[in-house]
Amino acid sequence: MRAVALALLNLTGLGLGYALLGRWGRAAVCWAATAALLWVALPADPDGVPGGVLVGYLLVVVLAAVDGGRIARRTAPAGAWRPGLAVGLGVVLLAVPAGGAVVYGSARDEAREQMLLDRLAAGDERVATASDQPFDAAKGEYGKALDVYRALGEDHPGSRAAKLVPDRLKTYYDAVSAPYAKKQHCEAVAPLTYLRSLPDSVDGKLLGDLATWPDEPLAVSLYGCGVSRLGGAGGSSGGGSSGNGGAELGELLRTFPDSASARQVGPAIGERIKAQVAALKGDEPCAATQVLRSLGTTASELPAESVKALRADADKGVVDGVYACGVDQFEDEKFGDARTTLTDFARTYRSDGRVRQARNIAIAAEIADDRPAAGKRLPPSKRPGGARMELVISNDAPNTVEVLYTGPVTGTVTLRACAGCERYSASEGPRRACKASGRNYPKARLQLPAGEYHFLYKHGTGATARVDSYSSGTRVQPGYTYTSCTYVIERSPFDLDLPLLPDPIQPVVSPWGAGSSR
Repeated sequence: MRAVALALLNLTGLGLGYALLGRWGRAAVCWAATAALLWVALPADPDGVPGGVLVGYLLVVVLAAVDGGRIARRTAPAGAWRPGLAVGLGVVLLAVPAGGAVVYGSARDEAREQMLLDRLAAGDERVATASDQPFDAAKGEYGKALDVYRALGEDHPGSRAAKLVPDRLKTYYDAVSAPYAKKQHCEAVAPLTYLRSLPDSVDGKLLGDLATWPDEPLAVSLYGCGVSRLGGAGGSSGGGSSGNGGAELGELLRTFPDSASARQVGPAIGERIKAQVAALKGDEPCAATQVLRSLGTTASELPAESVKALRADADKGVVDGVYACGVDQFEDEKFGDARTTLTDFARTYRSDGRVRQARNIAIAAEIADDRPAAGKRLPPSKRPGGARMELVISNDAPNTVEVLYTGPVTGTVTLRACAGCERYSASEGPRRACKASGRNYPKARLQLPAGEYHFLYKHGTGATARVDSYSSGTRVQPGYTYTSCTYVIERSPFDLDLPLLPDPIQPVVSPWGAGSSR
């Protein structure tokens, strides 16, 4: 009984068994071991006491108990004491380290909870910081915050911090999807797509209803962004980059084909096409035509067949738009652009009833580019009636000549090169051109209604690059016959070709007679 009592007293870690035996050195070892354990363990750490320290301490206590019992069997303790009472005291005192272990465990658990709450707070801080930045720049911070929430919810499900994770995830989703709340649809597409991918990496039980929440906002944002960019208008209701909307609308139709937003795509494109067709009659038909081209391209690239069919409406509008654009360019005195636009129109849409007028305007634009007076008004769309006067143009140039004219009627003629004809000096040209006896000069005969005319003479095959085009104008009056002669002059001693100079167009007989021309 005495050995058991002293063993129990030493097992408390307080060395009381040694104290009863008067073995103060051994008692001091027990006290030192207990003090060292308390120094290492307090304050309570989330990780608890290191395993090596705890094993070492238990080994010391067990050895002290065994050693105390052994000594008690050989040596009677000093003084009078009752072994039974000592055993009871030992059992009672064992409650001290046992209770301490329980209290320490509770303190350690609280420290662990505080550590987890600190991690949660760090995640919250990352979300707050990221919410002030564009999503592309903040995506890394959002990812790190999500890692914190996921680890707390999945690795420490029973902790106080884990119980707060669902609320934090709601705040997280609100922060990431903030552009959607602000109706910045183009900016919202990327963050909502990111949120929609989270169920692939986060436990669905942790996300709850948030797992499917991004679907509708993403569909709405894809629609809003795509429609805002239709026709290459660019931007969004709250910001974004430019485009034609095809990427966003295509993603909407592929990902959410049955959504309310997807059902709006066809009507939205159709309304936009109608609006641009109406805009062809406005001040900017060229811009409206470009938008129609883009709308047609977008419609044809989308996966829904009903949307693809809208390409035909856009293409029909483009035909009208190209013609309207060329006319508008002519009226704005952008003659080079008008010529290019309407020449392409006539070449591309050969079966269109406006091809002849498009060619006439293109001819007038080319003349007006050199002689602006020719661009004061559009060529008449209908040929005038009444008498016609003859204009005979002779070619005394060693190269072909194309003559463009516009006025009450518009057209072109080509004069073949004059065989054996030569260049003249500047002084010889007016005297000798088209006057060689017996020479058959290439001629063109035009029947022109009376009115103001503008001409452009263009050198053709056989001319050097230094032979310039030449423009002039005249008024054709009833009852006269008119002539003109084209030739090339050169200047000595530099042998430089000068512009192609036709003789002035002049009437050669009185109004009421007929005669021959010079």
